Amino acid sequence: MANKEILLVAEVFSNEKDIDKEAVFQAIESALEAATIKRHANQIKTRVTIDRKTGDYTTYRCWDVVDANDKIDGDVEFPETQILLEVARFDNPDVQVGDVVEEEIESVDFGRIAAQTAKQVIIHKVREAERKKIVDAYKSRVGELITGIVKRIEKGSIYLDLGGHVEAYIAKEDMIPREAVRIGDRIRGYLKDVRLEPRGPQLFVSRTDAQLLVALFRLEVPEVGEGLISIMGAARDPGSRAKLAVKANDPRLDPVGACVGMRGSRVQTVSNELAGERVDIILWNPSEAQFVINAMSPAEIESIVIDEDKHSMDLAVSADNLSQAIGRGGQNVRLASQLTGWELNVLDASKAEESSEAEAEKIIQMFMAQLDIDEDIASILAEEGFNTVEEIAYVPVSEMLEIEGFDADLVDELRTRAKDALLISAIAAEEKIETAEPAQDLLEMAGMDRDLAYEMAGRGIITMDDLAEQSVDDLLSLSNVDEERAAKLIMKAREPWFAEAKSE
Repeated sequence: MANKEILLVAEVFSNEKDIDKEAVFQAIESALEAATIKRHANQIKTRVTIDRKTGDYTTYRCWDVVDANDKIDGDVEFPETQILLEVARFDNPDVQVGDVVEEEIESVDFGRIAAQTAKQVIIHKVREAERKKIVDAYKSRVGELITGIVKRIEKGSIYLDLGGHVEAYIAKEDMIPREAVRIGDRIRGYLKDVRLEPRGPQLFVSRTDAQLLVALFRLEVPEVGEGLISIMGAARDPGSRAKLAVKANDPRLDPVGACVGMRGSRVQTVSNELAGERVDIILWNPSEAQFVINAMSPAEIESIVIDEDKHSMDLAVSADNLSQAIGRGGQNVRLASQLTGWELNVLDASKAEESSEAEAEKIIQMFMAQLDIDEDIASILAEEGFNTVEEIAYVPVSEMLEIEGFDADLVDELRTRAKDALLISAIAAEEKIETAEPAQDLLEMAGMDRDLAYEMAGRGIITMDDLAEQSVDDLLSLSNVDEERAAKLIMKAREPWFAEAKSE
């Protein structure tokens, strides 16, 4: 085969596969290198360069230059691919360790390998180039809605034909449960990831992702696509039920009605695309509590108790609405929780009221005991949302003055009593720690001395179990304890734990 035919091969592959001609030239060079290596008994290193204009090519044998310290029995470890620096410098005094020394050798005939090595390597390289091209074309489309035809089904997973010899993969766990899909069906999915893999799928699509719901509504509802309505969140139980939160950017628009459509046409179209998944359109609200109430629809919420620290809400509903609020298998409250980002606890309203009253009574009794005040003032403080003595001691005076019936003198007296109560409590706690004595098991533990045991007890480490729960850093501030001793003491204290686990 004449060298000009190399140019022809590059031209044909480049045109047929629609890939860069340079990638084909590199594939042919790799094929020629592989053929050259195959012709030699030893595994040598070679390099082939092809003139991109004439098709002529030159072959070089290559050696890596290594230091004299790498000699084994007076020679390099791999003489087929390595050469000593001192030997390499006979021909090139400027060569350095790490450089590559080359020598031109006879080239193999391209025609002899065309049917074997060249074909395999070229096809492999071309396939790599094709896969890279697909990744480059689709990586900017991650997060978009894509449509394809089901090409094959393997163990519940699906391969979609997107056209142009491009395939997408939907894993079994990304398919809607119990959805009937057949080869030849046209389905949509959410492109969630694009990865350059040497083998297997590269485009990963999901039918269960909540963003698929968002993308479908953006497609079906023009107001969403135009930015007149914003989708604030979505939550799905794939194939069963979903919730979508929407907000109107134009006060003249009804966002819920726009998404539902005339006689429910728009929401029904989305539902049909998702195998009959029922979609609740929720009106978003800047008030967290009102948003949760909306998200829990169709259940009616009677009262809400918010715990900011735990980022949770207790929702009281009537006994008649309890099952509807929770939903089948907890579906309704679970979706509402996912949509709002709050941990939601649904309670029977009557039981919640009893619990709330008991908690309020407990707080009132605590205020009466610690602040030495009457029940009326304690009740007012509890009703205003005060739960601890610390809040009364340090809340801004202006807030307490806003309470009806509270004047400056009363507020000052309450704050003084609260601070005195906190001080007394802190002193009592300190005295309890200072007079604490170590348990017998801690005193008798191997490696422990009496002074250290009492010092630990003064810090609340009373028993071996207490010591076992500490970290090395926790013990470093103790007298005569370094990292090594701290580690040994902790491990000794944990020995009973290991013995129990072994016996089980």
